[in-house]
Amino acid sequence: MTGTTRSGGPLTLPAAPLEDWLRERYFQAETDISSSGVHNYRLGDLRALDPDLLDPAELDRLMFRDGPSLGDERLRTAVAARVRPGPGHVVMTTHGSSEALFLAFTALVSPGDEVVVPGPAYHSLSALAAAAGAVLRTWPLRPENGFVPDPADLRAVLSERTRLVVVNFPHNPTGACVDPRGRAELLDLVAGSRATLLWDGAFTDLVYDHPPLADPTRDLDRSLSFGTLSKAYGLPGLRVGWCVVPRELVPALVRTRDYLTLSLSPLAERLATVAVEHADTLIAPRLAEARRNRELLLAWAAASGGAVECPAPRGGVTAFPRFTGHEDTTGLCERLLSRHGVLAVPGRVFGHPDRMRIGFSCPPEELERGLAAISTELGTEPGAGAGVHTQARGRREGSG
Repeated sequence: MTGTTRSGGPLTLPAAPLEDWLRERYFQAETDISSSGVHNYRLGDLRALDPDLLDPAELDRLMFRDGPSLGDERLRTAVAARVRPGPGHVVMTTHGSSEALFLAFTALVSPGDEVVVPGPAYHSLSALAAAAGAVLRTWPLRPENGFVPDPADLRAVLSERTRLVVVNFPHNPTGACVDPRGRAELLDLVAGSRATLLWDGAFTDLVYDHPPLADPTRDLDRSLSFGTLSKAYGLPGLRVGWCVVPRELVPALVRTRDYLTLSLSPLAERLATVAVEHADTLIAPRLAEARRNRELLLAWAAASGGAVECPAPRGGVTAFPRFTGHEDTTGLCERLLSRHGVLAVPGRVFGHPDRMRIGFSCPPEELERGLAAISTELGTEPGAGAGVHTQARGRREGSG
């Protein structure tokens, strides 16, 4: 891997269908079962973790100056202590993982490069590569297999021209995930190719069947990983993320950043540091709640009389069920919002119009209200836990 930048014309970015769907509806909804992250924490929750946080005297001492290009040292140290990157890799903090992904694609992709992406995929993982001139090759996650990733399908699309393999496990929107053995197979396949692995770890801590997967940079030199406070930490509004990159790639990323953001806000980095230093305290209760909600969702789908077929999410906090009586759930999602104030995401934005993305890491009563509204529109029995009504604001999507 080298630190050289790509050559070619300016990026031409397509519309992001998911963001187009959420842009206005997010602010109209009373009940949000659309989100791919856990439900949000408040500033007071962070202050409870660090009583000195934002003490008036500390605020008065805070200097609003530009920070280091790689990010605040204390925050980078906290991220490194949690991620435990491999030798030769360094942490760079960014404006969410969205900026980190943009920097990486800009540095690594030249026109004509082949880039492998999962299908379906969150738009940032595919559109940024295509905009940089890449030829996309799809690693299909197959509905008939419950979207379980099959290394054989990855092997089939790798070639001598593959420049990057991009993955996000746990996966958005399906909740699919590789297990530790599958992770090892994935890394072996990439190691045996000429490609670099881009590992989007936004949902790393949100798994149900095994411990969180180890960061790939520990075992694979040609790898980058990405993280964010937006998904497992419940702090999307901070807009803080990070990437773990080979040291020799840093100059290329910083060179692009010099034209974008330069550095993060020192106030945001101070808050983010507290969050990462107390990560388990923030993540554990949200994961426990999501685990219970997942069972509620699966029980509801099972009680639908075949109207809803829902593969069990192995990680993350979204499910991607099929609605057997609908070729396109867009109209159903529109009715959920207009008649019930419920926000969900139609599967067409991920290329599967007969499905719907349902986020289940919200207060249980909010999930129950959303599922009951779907049952009403389908004309099925409400199923597990339906009938409780609340009003709660949604959360806007974003890579982090």
